[in-house]
Amino acid sequence: MRMKKFTNVWMGIVLISVVFGCRPGTGGHRTILNVSYDPTRELYAEINEEFTAYWRQTKNETVEIEQSHGGSGSQARKVLDGSPADVVTLALGYDIDVLCGERQLLAENWQTRFPENSCPYTSTIVFLVRKGNPKNIKDWDDLVRDGVQIVTPNPQTSGGARWNYLAAWGYVLKRELGDFAALHDPSRAEDVAKAQAKARDFVAEMFSSRHVSAMDTGARGAANRFAKNGQGDVLLAWENEALLYTSRQDGEAFEIVIPSISILAEPPAAVVDRVADKRGTRDLAEAYLAFLYTDKAQNIIAKHHYRPRNAAVAAEYASKFPPLELFTIDEVFGGWKKTQPEHFGKEGIYSRMMEQTGQKTPL
Repeated sequence: MRMKKFTNVWMGIVLISVVFGCRPGTGGHRTILNVSYDPTRELYAEINEEFTAYWRQTKNETVEIEQSHGGSGSQARKVLDGSPADVVTLALGYDIDVLCGERQLLAENWQTRFPENSCPYTSTIVFLVRKGNPKNIKDWDDLVRDGVQIVTPNPQTSGGARWNYLAAWGYVLKRELGDFAALHDPSRAEDVAKAQAKARDFVAEMFSSRHVSAMDTGARGAANRFAKNGQGDVLLAWENEALLYTSRQDGEAFEIVIPSISILAEPPAAVVDRVADKRGTRDLAEAYLAFLYTDKAQNIIAKHHYRPRNAAVAAEYASKFPPLELFTIDEVFGGWKKTQPEHFGKEGIYSRMMEQTGQKTPL
């Protein structure tokens, strides 16, 4: 309730400042670039259309929102290499945190600038299978059965794939320990060590060449490999991507399987301070991200199969988004700043396990 009140008050202040702020309508034309992750093309195409109409009406200025999409990690590297992103809307917080590093493209407190830790919507990881579920896949354990072929992007380039990896790891910990409270109980340190070892073995098997024949750099490429090219038995997918495919005309060819437990994925958004200030677009960039929390945008978010933060909008789409048992990265892994180097860094667990299993992990 406190967060809801804070969000309402905060949003009112931001939107009033956008409409009545210091910068007068110019009647001119400006452009900003939104560098985003792979599956958000359709979402931001509609968001951009609504926002540009709103801005033209309230500020008497024509604006254009350019989009760039790809694997979240790859997109972050493009921004580091000079892609002039005014805003980033990536798959996970760490990919924005890296922009605060050596080049200091934005302030380290970026996640405090907008409600809900600057995450205007959420998603999770589910399974997309072919009609009739011929391999009878019901939960994570079924993914490592003999003969099951998995389609997933590469965790070294894709935020969605890192969520896939962590969701599977968390499943094994819950299966072995009974609950996540054990992770913080010193008296159960031995049990936790054994559970972590089993999780590592499980994930190594899941991503091995016995089950994954190739990995795309981003989630959309993996989805196309599964849905359009007919490869694999199961796609490890963002919930929004799975719903996208089942909602299309050929959607009857697929089914969604909800695992017993998955991870709460929170894709964040941020203004890239150095770019926005240099280009004179800060007011526009901030207003664009604030717009994501409005009722209109939250309805668009739900329409495109992401879980809205607005409770009233979420209630309207309750039948579309069934309740799930979800855990957070903070709860199980200690947050992205700890998890990224430990699991996905150059010397991290994922790189080492792939070397041991013979799986290729091209960047």
